[in-house]
Amino acid sequence: MSHLLRRLKRSFGVSHLTASSRSFSNHIFKVTPCGTTVRDGDVGYLAIYSYVDNLIDCTEKKVPMELAKGMGTTIGASHGWVATLKNGTIRLQYDFDPYASYTDPKRIPLPPLVTLPHCQTQIVTNVAMSSSSPEDEDCIVAVKFLGPQLSLCRPAQRNCKWRNIRISDPSFFSSHIMYYKRDGLFSMPASGGNYTASCNLGRHVNEPKIQMLSYPKQRVFEDMYVKSTGTFIEKEFLRKFDWKHSDWSCRMEHYLVESSHTGETFLVKWSKDINPQDGRSELDKFLVLKIDEEGNAVYTKDFGGECIFISKAESFCLPASCLHDKRPNCIYHLSDTSFGIKCMDDVWKERGGDLAFPGPFWFPPKLDTKGKRILSSGIQYPV
Repeated sequence: MSHLLRRLKRSFGVSHLTASSRSFSNHIFKVTPCGTTVRDGDVGYLAIYSYVDNLIDCTEKKVPMELAKGMGTTIGASHGWVATLKNGTIRLQYDFDPYASYTDPKRIPLPPLVTLPHCQTQIVTNVAMSSSSPEDEDCIVAVKFLGPQLSLCRPAQRNCKWRNIRISDPSFFSSHIMYYKRDGLFSMPASGGNYTASCNLGRHVNEPKIQMLSYPKQRVFEDMYVKSTGTFIEKEFLRKFDWKHSDWSCRMEHYLVESSHTGETFLVKWSKDINPQDGRSELDKFLVLKIDEEGNAVYTKDFGGECIFISKAESFCLPASCLHDKRPNCIYHLSDTSFGIKCMDDVWKERGGDLAFPGPFWFPPKLDTKGKRILSSGIQYPV
């Protein structure tokens, strides 16, 4: 085991390169064009759907249509901030906060990126932040690129510089990164979910923390419904909780999620049976494991009274008590083409469907002292 840990730590290399939360609830529902400005070009009114009170909030906030449509520049989101990548420069923007100023929006440019040799930075897996505001001195921004590059920086630091980490272990090339508040580290799971790697701008830059996960020796059997054939297929869906042994064609994604309310850490395995003709998911299956500090991974359907939110933004948990239906142990998942709510207490029932959204990002809500969402000055419609 110790030999494997040393080998995994050596798979990371580092190069030094020069170069209070106000977030809104849910995801972007629609941006309606309303004109053109000199600064932003085409702009539109922002409408958002809230999973807290099940309302569509049509705000008076104007946002750039280029940002709303993505245009290939939007690469991720965290704590309500949206990150864009254009001409080798990443910019953090608070435009999608309906309470933020439209006339003077917060837009923070980061230093120009320097690509490591043999790396390309056109595709980003996700973006994570260590705090709710990049203007804080201690805030660190992490950008996980598809492939061997991970980049970290402190936006508020004078003469801010990127620090690039090369990852030679291909198990992390498509990983989603998240920030562990408990350990003060950014962490990502290896493909297959057998171990994790964690790092920050401290001593773990040169020597990432590797943690092997210990799975229970159990076997789970599932009946799988294949939409294209209209039949159920009985097969061994999981062996020792490792989905890589499954022999059906699917795409597997792994997400680490930390509950800021209970301090628990979850590993979510999301299996998507992709239709090769249109790229849509025919079947979404979820497996959730609770991970303790020693790396013991235990299968669970109990999230401690919370729900998990997964999208192209950094994943997070919310107490079910502040949500519309107050049902715990649900996974709210959002992608480019679909939205769904999977309650772990139900075997097959799931709400959702095939939808197209301007931005596939969940954002944590802005609540008042009584746990209710603060509405904008616009018009609200019940769903």
